[in-house]
Amino acid sequence: MLDADLDNFESMLSTAEAQGSGPLFLLFLANRDPAIRHSWCPDCVRAEPVIYKTLENSNKQTTLLRAYVGDRPTWRNPAHPWRLDKRFGLKGVPTLIRQRKKKMKGERGGILKD
Repeated sequence: MLDADLDNFESMLSTAEAQGSGPLFLLFLANRDPAIRHSWCPDCVRAEPVIYKTLENSNKQTTLLRAYVGDRPTWRNPAHPWRLDKRFGLKGVPTLIRQRKKKMKGERGGILKD
């Protein structure tokens, strides 16, 4: 599992792509709020354990890159780089994308359920 933010995302993505032959998943999440000691996004708080458990139970060797979008005001900005990036076109967090052959494929929105 690798972690990235806006500043180091491209280098961490390159590292993740080089880590193995199995599937690469990108998980876009809200940053943790130090005042409450967990993510400011309640959907992220609920989804993270389910995503980790699902990937852990996979019979394939997977790589997970967690990409933190920033604090709430940063994410709410319509000009947020990952909202505008055509590879992702993020509309909300959490978003889980499976990368296949250097192309991003995934569903936007929704929550995984146990």
